Amino acid sequence: MLATRLSRPLSRLPGKTLRACDRENGARRPLLFCSASFIPIGRRTYASAVEPVGSKAVLVTGCDSGFGFSLAKHLHSEGFLVFAGCLMKDKGHDGVKELDSLNSDRLRTVQLNVCSSEEVEKVVEIVRSSLKDPEKGMWGLVNNAGISTFGEVEFTSMETYKEVAEVNLWGTVRMTKSFLPLIRRAKGRVVNISSMLGRMANPARSPYCITKFGVEAFSDCLRYEMYPLGVKVSVVEPGNFIAATSLYSPESIQAIAKKMWDELPEVVRKDYGKKYFDEKIARMETYCSSGSTDTSPVIEAVTHALTATTPYTRYHPMDYYWWLRMQIMTHLPGAISDMIYIR
Repeated sequence: MLATRLSRPLSRLPGKTLRACDRENGARRPLLFCSASFIPIGRRTYASAVEPVGSKAVLVTGCDSGFGFSLAKHLHSEGFLVFAGCLMKDKGHDGVKELDSLNSDRLRTVQLNVCSSEEVEKVVEIVRSSLKDPEKGMWGLVNNAGISTFGEVEFTSMETYKEVAEVNLWGTVRMTKSFLPLIRRAKGRVVNISSMLGRMANPARSPYCITKFGVEAFSDCLRYEMYPLGVKVSVVEPGNFIAATSLYSPESIQAIAKKMWDELPEVVRKDYGKKYFDEKIARMETYCSSGSTDTSPVIEAVTHALTATTPYTRYHPMDYYWWLRMQIMTHLPGAISDMIYIR
């Protein structure tokens, strides 16, 4: 019974509302945790913000769409000088056009492929030449650019593993190394967008999980090294926001699945069979149509990491079901979490 309840989102458990108690003015009062929108960071006490925001420059990668697009607009509205790195700027992507349409001298889109050392170095020079005093550095770097895929280990090609790692992991490392001299001068912030799948593994997501586990480790090492230099490093671990970011459409899932099946070795196709393969694709389609459609918890977490005098090491903007699952999988013996979640 316990395993059944813990293996399903709270939204599928009728009539259940989580309650906890908080103290305010010495009195206990109940807090209601709604499964669809509960964000564990929500009850944290946010410390005072750095000042003045208006003099601080921030670079965000992956701003063509999704979190990056929303972040660029939000940070601009907060008063930051924003450099929005866009993979598709040279192709006139709609997201880039919308950012450029703001016509603000505090928001500048730049062509940026995080896999290209040449493009990264060009952006470093663009940022440096745009700063009023380059010797005072750049305040923030948000490593948001990323790609995702799906498929069990035997269904996934080595090329796919390398492609996802090149963007999600090595792109993060490349950007960070290139901008650290400017960040160090400002005693600024590095915010890396990881995932709940950087803390817990999931079937059919190994290429993505590998890279996000790597981002977690890289961020921890960097945080230790930057601490004595006054640079603060934070990790944001979003839950399931696929529905909000339009990462996958039913058409794209089917296209990926067809290509995957067509390229499988004959022995793998024969051993697993098309029925098993199709069932896994159907499960992925269900997962991609679920999740939160509101990205504001992620945007708020990144903003806090950039503006708080004492930012948190990790932020967990996710549905309570995923937060609880992550705690179980990372804190309890593997035999227990396997019993609950491997079916």
